[in-house]
Amino acid sequence: MSNKQPKPVLTGQRIRTRKRDEKEKYHPNGFSEILVNGLNDVNVNDLEEVAKYLDGAGSKLDYKRYWETLFDILLAGGILAPGGNLLQDDDKKETAISKFCLFSAEETTEAIKGVATVFQRLTRRYRYLGKKLEDDEMKKILSFLKSFSPSERNKLAMFTGLFLSTGESPANCLESLMNETLVKEGISLEFFKVMFRTWLGEKDMSSIAKVLRKASMDRRLLEVIPSTKRTEAYFEKYFAEAGLDQLVTFQRNLQHDDNKNVFMTELKELLEKESPPTPKELIAICTEMQAKTLLTEPEVANLIWNCIMDIVEWNKREELITEQALRHIKPYTPILAGFTSQASTELSLLYEIQEYCYTNINFMKTFQKIVFLLYRTDVLSEETILKWNKEFQVGKGKSVFLTHMKQFVEWLENAEEESDEDD
Repeated sequence: MSNKQPKPVLTGQRIRTRKRDEKEKYHPNGFSEILVNGLNDVNVNDLEEVAKYLDGAGSKLDYKRYWETLFDILLAGGILAPGGNLLQDDDKKETAISKFCLFSAEETTEAIKGVATVFQRLTRRYRYLGKKLEDDEMKKILSFLKSFSPSERNKLAMFTGLFLSTGESPANCLESLMNETLVKEGISLEFFKVMFRTWLGEKDMSSIAKVLRKASMDRRLLEVIPSTKRTEAYFEKYFAEAGLDQLVTFQRNLQHDDNKNVFMTELKELLEKESPPTPKELIAICTEMQAKTLLTEPEVANLIWNCIMDIVEWNKREELITEQALRHIKPYTPILAGFTSQASTELSLLYEIQEYCYTNINFMKTFQKIVFLLYRTDVLSEETILKWNKEFQVGKGKSVFLTHMKQFVEWLENAEEESDEDD
């Protein structure tokens, strides 16, 4: 009699796969042949029929495994070899090309929209394909631009503009256009022109800016210009001539913001030195930087104010802040006075100070004393303060600031009346 223990037996329910749920397994060439033949059997002019075929084929063909082959066929008509040329089958004299693909469409916005619609329906039906298209296929095919004809590049540029206009896909694929060769030969610049023309036909610049910003591409637009021509002036001229004024304005505003940051960074470095320049020297330096950065006087005055307030660590006790603020600001008033030669600049600076005191709530009660200090040191005139009081534009903290300023404003008004009587 045997003492051997019986072997354990696996138990559980056996799940039977239905025949229609099984995916046919092919190598890429086999997958390509079946898909191309299937597309060539439908009426490629009927986009509804094409979309229905692709939808149905996904239940038989393994899209998840051969997604790259699928997108190559839908974009270029066949499998793309490294570099961008169509892969030839060694066993056949001529490789079958799909009649339906982006490159075989007419070079019109309407035709490319039709192709984009088919892609959109496919990626919404098979969600995993959308991710592969965004993260891999678009980056790859854009890196192959040099191998395509000018017409194929234009179609791809239009498709990319439509692809990004939905807002569903990030603009990370545009990184491929920063390729040194594509930039040097002007291919990337031409692509950008066609792409933005299509994109702006669908969305406004603010929507486009959000997509670019999310992919950290908003400040890299100049990189598609060949290095020998890479200037703001060339960018503006090239895209203005292409009718892309919104893009020109967007880039100009970005450059303006960068100029402000440069001004503020350089000024803060000077103010934080152990032995900072004298007020007279700082005025000269700021004047030179203003000319270089093309900033207006109100912008410079506001930047100087923010630099002054940024270079100190403020006391956390509200009752001590007023004394600290007045002591800190007073030595810099000659610099502010040097850039408030216009009444409009004074008013702009006053609103900037108000915004600062409202945002930094511990300064709410200090506002009136700062304004009085700037009045005594000829940075702000009584006309500006009275105009601010009469035409209070910004609602933030309105009642609080007007209450704190009431006594000072009444004093100015009385002084003005007495002056008129003397005259």
